[in-house]
Amino acid sequence: MAAVTAAAVSLPSSSSSPAAAKAKASASASPSSPCGHLQFPRRHGGPRAVRLRVQVSTTETAEAEPVKKLEKVSKKQEEGLVTNKYKPKEPYVGRCLLNTRITGDQAPGETWHMVFSTEGEVPYREGQSIGVIADGEDKNGKPHKLRLYSIASSALGDFGDSKTVSLCVKRLVYTNDQGEVVKGVCSNFLCDLKPGAEVKITGPVGKEMLMPKDPNATIIMLATGTGIAPFRSFLWKMFFEEHEDYKYTGLAWLFLGVPTSDTLLYKEELEKMKEMAPDNFRLDFAVSREQTNAAGEKMYIQTRMAEYKEELWELLKKDNTYVYMCGLKGMEKGIDDIMLDLAAKDGKLSVIALVLRFCARYEQVAS
Repeated sequence: MAAVTAAAVSLPSSSSSPAAAKAKASASASPSSPCGHLQFPRRHGGPRAVRLRVQVSTTETAEAEPVKKLEKVSKKQEEGLVTNKYKPKEPYVGRCLLNTRITGDQAPGETWHMVFSTEGEVPYREGQSIGVIADGEDKNGKPHKLRLYSIASSALGDFGDSKTVSLCVKRLVYTNDQGEVVKGVCSNFLCDLKPGAEVKITGPVGKEMLMPKDPNATIIMLATGTGIAPFRSFLWKMFFEEHEDYKYTGLAWLFLGVPTSDTLLYKEELEKMKEMAPDNFRLDFAVSREQTNAAGEKMYIQTRMAEYKEELWELLKKDNTYVYMCGLKGMEKGIDDIMLDLAAKDGKLSVIALVLRFCARYEQVAS
């Protein structure tokens, strides 16, 4: 009988390796198949989420058993989930309670942590997003379109009373091809907010980044920059809070990639969590402009992961391992290469079933 193992992996759009070719073939299978479909759901003004199931067979399996159609049973914390309670035409109006810069003076750009009041009227879960509508009008005299931001606080909020929501926002400022300085409308509106100012909130939205139900799950989190936001919400629930119906006993492993040490967001919080739960939380930073690997290459998030690739692969083959990615889309290719290389080396198995429990959210540039 063919041996089967489960794993989590993401596939690049093209590759010359045999394993990648087979994976690509599987990914183009009929949408009705439980394995082999690729979805790119889109939300207005928001990030792209990737959910993929793919089956890869090696050349040793001339006659594989047919894949049974799987019933769609969510393994995420979806019970009682609220979505789209507030919409652009009737947003919730909260107030800014706190807005503080969390990057150092030498950081390439500013990132701010902000807390808004909700009075419990915007019930959200860890992993969801909210929309924000900046004050003012666009060049056509219409209200600005909403921008989606990953929530950076647990469902209890930073104050622990379920009456606030927090965001982690980078101020967008760049020079266009004409030499003009352009400021992102919503990011600058948010970073400039003063305590007491009103802010129009929509949502909450999103299901793809919810935490697993299993409190013993292995959760691998890959973040660049402000992509740390949803994982801060996860980690606060896991390690800073006490819940009657939830106690995390698994392994949470965070890889955080940033350009400089002055841009290591929430560093003190993360190190405190590691100190509190050394057996349940692993933390690895990748500081690309300051660190290199043994070969002298810049330390990007995929470079740091490569140092643990065999260990990660063993974790990915476990049925209760979940991989979450949030941040710049550029990190995806390097992570793909690591996983596909390991999958190819594991190809001695008669059958390798690669079932992706992988969620991704990418930052937008124009915000």
